[in-house]
Amino acid sequence: MEWPEVSEQQERQEREKARELRRSQWWKNRIAAGICHYCGNRVPPRELTLDHMVPIARGGRSTRGNCVPACKECNNQKKHLLPVEWEAYLSRLGVKEED
Repeated sequence: MEWPEVSEQQERQEREKARELRRSQWWKNRIAAGICHYCGNRVPPRELTLDHMVPIARGGRSTRGNCVPACKECNNQKKHLLPVEWEAYLSRLGVKEED
């Protein structure tokens, strides 16, 4: 599968934007509930990671609409998958994703 070309400079800029988002009140409010966007499990807010639903490597941006709180396990498993690919992965595992 071919992904869009993302330069090192673009990746660095998006990662810096993600760091800024993590420092924002918006992000603190998002993680306060301690719920993973993908599995719905409750975890301590400090253990939630910022996941790009459309990964930076696949052309995603560090915006509020593309960044969600995820537990480390889901974030590590999702890696560079797009949302539709992640859903297909969960379906193959027999896991029903919560809305």
